Amino acid sequence: MKFYGYRRADGSVGCRNLVAVIPSVVCAADVAQAIVQNVQGAVGLFHHQGCSQLPPDLKRVTDTLIGLALNPNVGAVLIVSLGCEGTDHARMYQEIQAAGKLVEVIGIQKLGGVSKAIAAGIDAAAGLVRKISGQQREEADLSEVVLSIKCGASDATSGMASNCALGYAADKLVSLGGTVIFGETTEFIGAEHILMRRAVNQEVADRIGFIVNRMETRAKSLGCDMRKGQPTPGNIEGGLSSIEEKSLGAILKSGTSPIQGVMEYPERVRTSEEIKKGLWIKDTPGREPEILTGMACSGAQIMMFSTGRGAPQGYPIMPVVKVCGNPVTYQHMEQDMDINAGLILEGRKSIEQVGEEVFAKLVDTLNGEVSKNESLHYYSAIEIHTLGPVI
Repeated sequence: MKFYGYRRADGSVGCRNLVAVIPSVVCAADVAQAIVQNVQGAVGLFHHQGCSQLPPDLKRVTDTLIGLALNPNVGAVLIVSLGCEGTDHARMYQEIQAAGKLVEVIGIQKLGGVSKAIAAGIDAAAGLVRKISGQQREEADLSEVVLSIKCGASDATSGMASNCALGYAADKLVSLGGTVIFGETTEFIGAEHILMRRAVNQEVADRIGFIVNRMETRAKSLGCDMRKGQPTPGNIEGGLSSIEEKSLGAILKSGTSPIQGVMEYPERVRTSEEIKKGLWIKDTPGREPEILTGMACSGAQIMMFSTGRGAPQGYPIMPVVKVCGNPVTYQHMEQDMDINAGLILEGRKSIEQVGEEVFAKLVDTLNGEVSKNESLHYYSAIEIHTLGPVI
C-alpha cells in the first residue's frame, strides 16, 4: 500500500513539511515563540530544559532535540540559542546538517539581545519556509511509516473499544512492514508479564521487566508508591479501579504482534546502522507532553491516540489522531475527537470495522488530511522527560 509524502535526504518520508523553531534552552523559548508567531509554516518546540542540569540529562535533552529536528515531518530547522546554555547547540547544528537537513542557528547574546534576535530569527525562519515550500509529495510505501500509539484520559471504555481498534490498526501496519511504537511504562505495571510473553527473545523480555522495575524504583526513591499517582483521579472516576486494571486495558492498543525490542527515551528508529521494523516499546512516562515528545523524537510521522474521557492534546510536528472509546464523550467533544470507537460498545460496529476506520484515517492523515487538534492549533504543550534534579 502507498501514501504520498515528503522524501528527506536521509531516506525517511514526512507527512508534513514544516520549519521547526527549536530553542536549545528554556531561556530562549520566548524568542522562539515570537519568531513562530510571525512566520507562517513555522512551528515551535517550546520545552523547559537545557541548563542547570546534571550532565546525563543535558546529553539526554540535546539528543532529544536532535531527534525532533530529524523527524521526517520537519523540512528545515532554526535553532535559537541563548549562548551560555548547558545543552550542546553546536552538536545539534552539526548532526542536523550531517543528516542533509536545512538548518540555521541564531544566538541571542551574540546578536545583541532579544529584539535583534527576534528580527534575525523571523528573517531566517521565513527564508527556510520559502526554501522548502516548493517540495512536492511523492509516492512512498506504508512500510516506511513509523506509527506511535498512546492512550490518555482513559476510562473503562478505553480497554473495551478504542484501544482494541488501535491494536487492530497497529497489527495491520506491522503486517505491511511498518514500524509501531508504544510506551507509557507506568501502564505496564501488573501486565508486564503479558508483554514479556510477546517478546521475540528472552533478552527483550528481561528488558521489559527491567524498565518496569526501574520506573517503580524511581518512585520509591522519593518515598512514594507509584499507585498513589496511577490511576489518576480521572481514571478512577471513569471506572478504572487500579493500575493493574488500567494496564490490562492499556496494553491492548499494542495489538498482538511480537515485541522486537525496547528503546530508551531519546532513541530513534532510523540510525546510520539500522531502521527498526515491527512493534517496539519506548520507555516513557504516561503524561502527554513527555511521551508525545519521545515519540516524535523517535521519528514517528503520526500518532493514533486512544481516549475515553477526552484528551485534546496534539503535537507541533506530529499529527495526533484521537480515537474515542466513549460514545458520550465523542458526542460531547466531537470537535476534538477524530473517530468514534464508542460505536463498538453500542453494537453498531465491530472492532474490525472501527480498526479499518482507524487505519483509513491513518493513511488519509499521512496524505495530508488535517487532524482536529491540528486544525485548532492545540499542540503547544510539550516537554522532555529528564531523570535528575535541576541544580
